[in-house]
Amino acid sequence: MLPIVLSVFLGIFAIAVLVKSLANGVSERLKLRVAALGRKAEPARQEEATTDIQRDQQKLSAFPWLNRWLANLNLASVSALFLYQSGVTLSLGTLLMTSVGSAAGVGGLVYFQTGNALLAMLAAAGISALPFCYVRHQRSRRLLKLERQLPEALGTMASALRVGHSLVASLGAVAQESQEPIGGEIRRCFEEQNYGVDLRTSLVNLTLRVPVQDFRILVAAVMIQRESGGNLAEVLERLALTTRERFRLKKQVSIHTAQGRMTGWILSMFPVVLGLGLYMVNPRGMSVLWTDPTGLTILYGAAVLDVVGALIIRKIVGIQV
Repeated sequence: MLPIVLSVFLGIFAIAVLVKSLANGVSERLKLRVAALGRKAEPARQEEATTDIQRDQQKLSAFPWLNRWLANLNLASVSALFLYQSGVTLSLGTLLMTSVGSAAGVGGLVYFQTGNALLAMLAAAGISALPFCYVRHQRSRRLLKLERQLPEALGTMASALRVGHSLVASLGAVAQESQEPIGGEIRRCFEEQNYGVDLRTSLVNLTLRVPVQDFRILVAAVMIQRESGGNLAEVLERLALTTRERFRLKKQVSIHTAQGRMTGWILSMFPVVLGLGLYMVNPRGMSVLWTDPTGLTILYGAAVLDVVGALIIRKIVGIQV
């Protein structure tokens, strides 16, 4: 009974750490938004130093020993960029502690309930990936939002160029008028210009922070125009139209493949949900799957086939635009 209680405690502790970190992240985003509004209301204070991603995320964990271990693995730059792109304020150490705590709690419960170590390890491995899947999902959502906001930002830049502003001034107009997250990204690029970074470097940094194809096309168009000349406002308007049409086509493809994606989710999760439901109704009958050698073979085979089927469906419906 004591191991089960300890497993439950570890799981609850991991969930509490994740919830607290998310709550802190929400408060930090609100503070950043208020600060951004303050910068709009007080233009004279825009000389404040910009925040460097690597410097912000240099502390990988609140625990010194874990921070030293992660620093020795040289994960600072990669994890900092990935977490920045997701828009969450969680540290790599928090994600790892939550993952390990959840895996220990769920794995312990499964082991002491079934007595099968391999099944417990599989359950622990599956639950340990959930925090990182959450960060990856948030990253995809943020990048999609940036892609959706880009045509409007390009239109604002083109309008500013047509009335006689420079390219840097047009970036400042987008930083002030656009909503987050594209407003923050363009503001960082604009502030880099104010602090002496050349235009090419600041735009390359923008493509590193926002790994979206349309942003790379924008940077390439600006660099080509600066070298060969031409009407940049017209180029940006055409790029805005192309980006808008490409995004519309992508959404149409997403609509047409929605049934296939939903089918994949249902077929992948249905065996797991059905197995849990049958176990709650008849624990002795379902326990044959992990107490009998033949049942274990069937269970492992079903798990492999379920994963393979989900990957095949994802490959079919994952149409690139």
